[in-house]
Amino acid sequence: MDSQLQAIRDEVLEKLNAKDGEFKINFGQEGRSDLKHPVELVFRAVLKKNKISLKRPEEEEVLAEIISHFVGFGPLESLLKDPEVSEIMINGPFQIYVERQGNIELTGLSFTGEEQLLHLVDRIIAPLGRRLSELEPFVDARLKDGSRVNIVRSPVSRIGPLLTIRKFSYRVLRMEDLSSCGTLNSEAAEFLRACVVSRLNILISGGAGTGKTTLLNGLVDFIPEDERLITIEDTRELTISRKHTVPMETRPFNVEGKGQISIRDLFRNALHMRPDRIIAGEVRGEEVLDMIQAMSTGHEGSMTTLHASSPLEALDRLEILALMGSNNMSSEVARRQIIGAVDMVIHLIRFADGRRRVTQVSEVLKGKEYAVADIFVFDEDADRLKSTHQKPSFYDKLNRRANYTSRDF
Repeated sequence: MDSQLQAIRDEVLEKLNAKDGEFKINFGQEGRSDLKHPVELVFRAVLKKNKISLKRPEEEEVLAEIISHFVGFGPLESLLKDPEVSEIMINGPFQIYVERQGNIELTGLSFTGEEQLLHLVDRIIAPLGRRLSELEPFVDARLKDGSRVNIVRSPVSRIGPLLTIRKFSYRVLRMEDLSSCGTLNSEAAEFLRACVVSRLNILISGGAGTGKTTLLNGLVDFIPEDERLITIEDTRELTISRKHTVPMETRPFNVEGKGQISIRDLFRNALHMRPDRIIAGEVRGEEVLDMIQAMSTGHEGSMTTLHASSPLEALDRLEILALMGSNNMSSEVARRQIIGAVDMVIHLIRFADGRRRVTQVSEVLKGKEYAVADIFVFDEDADRLKSTHQKPSFYDKLNRRANYTSRDF
């Protein structure tokens, strides 16, 4: 939208928002059709006053944006509809960044000011019964389309409200898609299929935005249809199409500080629901102890993700988080349980150019201390995973349970 159209938009919004204006519209008024008449009246009046003539497409563009200010997402509407945009980052009213295909870029879009951005925040949190205040300056929420949104306000932010929206993807990437886009190769994908079918416990590690959940989603596709699967997530991200899947999701405190359902609550309840496997979207707190114990007590083939910079660091972090969940467990006991429970670590990296790659597929070696044996490693020069020809200790199990054979071992 050029500067002239922006000026028209801003003048119309100012008149519509005027407290004592003839056409005062309450933010949140439902129905775009209800808004069309008063908006058009003011719009025509502004054009007449400024002696401006617009083409029909320009008129429609301005009108659509004005109406979206009241019942939609204002300047974010086009970004939310853009399939190439995976994440939207709003740093106050005048800076909107997006992530496209792994690369972050500044858009030319902005809100008219802090008031419009605060209106959007109100629209997001009002249906949830959530509160955003100086005492509670953080909110995690979910939009109707499944997208996740994190909101931060003053006094934490000094530049206006901060919003981070991770869009919910309706396009489910299968393992063949990940292979074709280079995240991993077909040899590694077939090896991982055998690991999942053979019920190995798998941990996926990596930094933020590396594709951990996407890979987890792909691995879940390999689980046989006759198994009962329970998924546990803070906010729904997994898009699992298999039939016998029971999704469970946490719930935050309400405005009275009651009603929270934590990841740990879901884990403990899941154990009473006869799961064959438990899939946790991510572990990052005391619930690690519950996950490790589930992996060790008959729920083989369970999987989760964790933020870490390497497979060994992922195991170290599991130990730290497990100790947080127990009052009397020693480091030695926690380490022994983790080494006994976790069979595999798959590590991902997002490179500066936006490429997401599996860089290590590693077996967790059984012993007193953490150690891994790389089965596949990433060759950055060739931009592909390569076998190390390291035969995993569970190779016979893969052959027996998943009919897996490979000349690499």
